[in-house]
Amino acid sequence: MLTGKQRAYLRSLAQKEDCILYVGKAGITDPVINEAKEALAARELVKGKVQEACMYTAAEAQQALCEACGAEGVQVIGRVFVLYKKSDKAAKIELPKG
Repeated sequence: MLTGKQRAYLRSLAQKEDCILYVGKAGITDPVINEAKEALAARELVKGKVQEACMYTAAEAQQALCEACGAEGVQVIGRVFVLYKKSDKAAKIELPKG
C-alpha cells in the first residue's frame, strides 16, 4: 500500500511520462492486460488513457487493471490514469520512506 508521500512522488514522476497504454471501445481485454503487465515489468510506472468510445471510466479501467496486474493505482485525471508496480527483479524507482 502506498503512502500519501509515495503517491505524491509517483505523481510527480508521471507528469513527465507519455501515455503508452490505451483502453479502447473493446474495454479491458487480454491483450490490454498483457500489455499493461509487460509495461509495468519494464517501467514500473505506466500512464494510460481511456478512449472516448470506451464504456469504462478512467477510474474503472484503472481498478480493473490494478486487480488484473497486481499493481497500485496512483492517480486518475480526466481520462488518464497512472499505475505503479515495483519490479521483482530490479527496482528502478526508489520510493521515499513512509
